Amino acid sequence: MDLGRQRVNELLADATERLEASGSETARLDAEVLLARVLGVDRSGLAAHPETVLSTGQQEIYESYVVRREAGEPVAYIRGLKEFYGSAISVDSRVLIPRPETEALVELALARITSVLTGAPREGDEPYLVWDIGTGSGAIAVAIASELRRRRYGEVVLFLVSDVSSEARDVATLNVVAHGLAHLFTFAEGDLADVVPAPQRPADLVVANLPYIPAAMVPELPVAASYEPVGALDGGPDGLDVIRRLLPRAPEIVAPGGALLLEIGGDQAEAMTAAAEAALPAWTCTIHPDLSGSPRVAQLERAGA
Repeated sequence: MDLGRQRVNELLADATERLEASGSETARLDAEVLLARVLGVDRSGLAAHPETVLSTGQQEIYESYVVRREAGEPVAYIRGLKEFYGSAISVDSRVLIPRPETEALVELALARITSVLTGAPREGDEPYLVWDIGTGSGAIAVAIASELRRRRYGEVVLFLVSDVSSEARDVATLNVVAHGLAHLFTFAEGDLADVVPAPQRPADLVVANLPYIPAAMVPELPVAASYEPVGALDGGPDGLDVIRRLLPRAPEIVAPGGALLLEIGGDQAEAMTAAAEAALPAWTCTIHPDLSGSPRVAQLERAGA
């Protein structure tokens, strides 16, 4: 890229051509999003002022972004942000980038929470407890909490978020604090259900986007995925190893009448149902699709006391 003083439209044209050549399927979008990041505007701002001339410093930053994207680094990592369910989530190579498909899990969680809270009075006066296991960036819990705040639920829903990775918990903490939700959250460290501090009681709802990509498929994922933590992707031979480890613990961590929501792969509905029946024969397992119609979320419900 020529670092002589260039206009927005010239920079976008050059970057788009380079990113197309490097294999990006969204080259123009990538170029616009990265340039908007440099200028501190949105994409409409670029379109409105294509004649804007960047400073040398701005062009150098943009050039560095384009080079990183040419190498395959995800735009979300370069920006440091990913939009998810209406929230701006901070992300970097310590955590998985939240996918649009995961919004199906958020929708199901919100539907269940609001149904319970607007239904028959709950016994006792304890808040509704949501536990996000393997929280990563915290995107799922932050999205649920932010939407409940928008609906003015106050502090009747509390969140426990846990992850085996201290680096992931650092990112989740950043996101929780940035969204002004820290007073609703407790953080725990550990693998799946074995966490410190241990929860004082079973959760009313457990949500988890655990690794579910079959190990043999991980090296075949798009180049961008190679920048993400392998431990957040690799689910063992058929992709369900980590989920199978969690299922037997469900009676300990899910309260009577509660539920467990698990994200799965689009071809794992049958295997997931079989795993649930083997580990939790008394529970009800329902597979829900995402917006594309692919199986995406396994909902396991525990009967009431």
